[in-house]
Amino acid sequence: MKKLSIIVATCFLMAISFSCADSFLDKKPLGSTSEDVFYSEKGVNALLTGAYSMVKGSALWTVSWGASITNWTYGSVASDDAAKGSYVGDQIPINEIERWEVSTTNNYPADKWILNIGMGVNRCNTVLNVITKTTGLATATATSLKAEARFLRGMFYFESWLVFGDKIPLITEDKVDVASTISNDNAAGVVLKFIIDDLSFAAANLPAKQTQVGRATKWAAKALAARAYLQVLDYASAKPLLDEIINSGQFSLAPKFFDNFRISQNNNVEGIFEIQRNVNDINESLNGEMGIGLNAPYAPELGMCCGFHQPTQNLANAFKVDANGLPLFDTFNATDLKNDQGIASKDEFIPATDLLDPRIDFTMGRRGLPYMDWGIMRGMDWIRDQSWGGPYVTVEKTFFYKSERNTLSTTTGWQTGICANNFRYLRFGHILLWRAEVAASEGDLATALKYVNQIRVRAGKEVVMGKVNIYKLPLDVNNGDTWKSYVDFNQPAANYKVGVYTAFADKAAAMKAVQWEQRLEFATEGMRFFDLRRWDIATPGSMAATLNAFALADQRQRPDVMKGASFDAKDKYMPVPQTQMDLQPGVLKQNTGY
Repeated sequence: MKKLSIIVATCFLMAISFSCADSFLDKKPLGSTSEDVFYSEKGVNALLTGAYSMVKGSALWTVSWGASITNWTYGSVASDDAAKGSYVGDQIPINEIERWEVSTTNNYPADKWILNIGMGVNRCNTVLNVITKTTGLATATATSLKAEARFLRGMFYFESWLVFGDKIPLITEDKVDVASTISNDNAAGVVLKFIIDDLSFAAANLPAKQTQVGRATKWAAKALAARAYLQVLDYASAKPLLDEIINSGQFSLAPKFFDNFRISQNNNVEGIFEIQRNVNDINESLNGEMGIGLNAPYAPELGMCCGFHQPTQNLANAFKVDANGLPLFDTFNATDLKNDQGIASKDEFIPATDLLDPRIDFTMGRRGLPYMDWGIMRGMDWIRDQSWGGPYVTVEKTFFYKSERNTLSTTTGWQTGICANNFRYLRFGHILLWRAEVAASEGDLATALKYVNQIRVRAGKEVVMGKVNIYKLPLDVNNGDTWKSYVDFNQPAANYKVGVYTAFADKAAAMKAVQWEQRLEFATEGMRFFDLRRWDIATPGSMAATLNAFALADQRQRPDVMKGASFDAKDKYMPVPQTQMDLQPGVLKQNTGY
């Protein structure tokens, strides 16, 4: 909740811990607070703010890259969308995730477990307990606060379920004291039902709009419930929720695709639930999203760290289109889109002239094209280790403009890529494409066509402008505004074209188009791996086939990274962290295959 300061709430909690002791002997340890001081609407809201502070996936004064709400490791790096980036020796646990060789002692999934279940769920349960014990709360107020807490709990459990599957313990507010005895050996469907129960309560009792930006609404609850149903392809249950959101009139597509990734467009008409981010309000901008603090371009002109989360060649190829501006479904990866792999920044490079979906250059930085307003992307010198991460620069969707530096980006700490760019966790674009998928599954070709084409029409309304007119870039080209003299801003940066579908031949064609559109629209947003996994339900073996084909082809560019990597059924879920197994021996069960 951007407008409700997390640091102020924390200081409030610490301060009241000193004011309520009856005597010197009764005083609590520093930072500890008696529960009864929260028995008021103000106290409950303070606790609820603490629960909201967990949604970004990092705790106050704690960096937890493995827990980031963006799921850039589990949803992008584990898929064919993105490479870890950086170099082999930095953040070694991600190497295991990228190659589907995750050990039970890997600290990244351990972070995800702790932040979501150990902290997020626990804080929600504390809020629910305190509400029950608080007298004097108006019934409507108590119900609304419970609904927010249950939305958040449902969200924390959904995030845990995405990563670990059914092997997560379900701890409710009345079982907090016996949590160490609660098993995670759940039958299929039990975790989903738990999540849906929380989200259904939230949807029934939350307002359509909140006065305070960032707080959950009924539409956020319905949207997340729909996404949960889609994880098991329960289209019948997702359909009415999606229709309600579409027909509510509360949301619409932002005019331009990249409006969903501009700080100036935070909380726009498309946002259903955005993870709020602040910078420069506390030291090191810890109300920003620390979990993506590594994911800034590693370019000398930018002076940032650390070059993680680089888009793959496979993803770049996916943006190629035919003469009609439609995807090359079956041939996209036969040849690679031209790139500068192995070409020094001082040498000549002529960018690709292929027809491309314009979303490519809002998703990745390519050699010889403008990179937002930072200058011309100079290739190898902008990549920490090109042989390891490939030729494409860290994704732009979570970044900021040079003109926003030090005002909307952090001025403290070493992770200077942290900025005030919200993460659009649920947006109207999701709703339209999920509804198109439901329609395709039903053979409702007209509805699938309508919603896919809405997204594609919007994709064509903005392109990256600025044709670079030299192919051998001076090494100091980005000093000041020098680079602008080499760019014709009256021309598009590349050859862009987006066409719309005139019709779908059949149900299979509609589903292929919908799935492809989801990849392009949500590329590098931490969804691809989970999409491949759920689509594998309808087409068993498709996920392994896609990822193993990717690993084989990827060796054309990165032979030392994916050589010998093999994806199988075990790799669909992360292991239950060994630290958790050790804490509850004989209680927690490990995922199959680990």
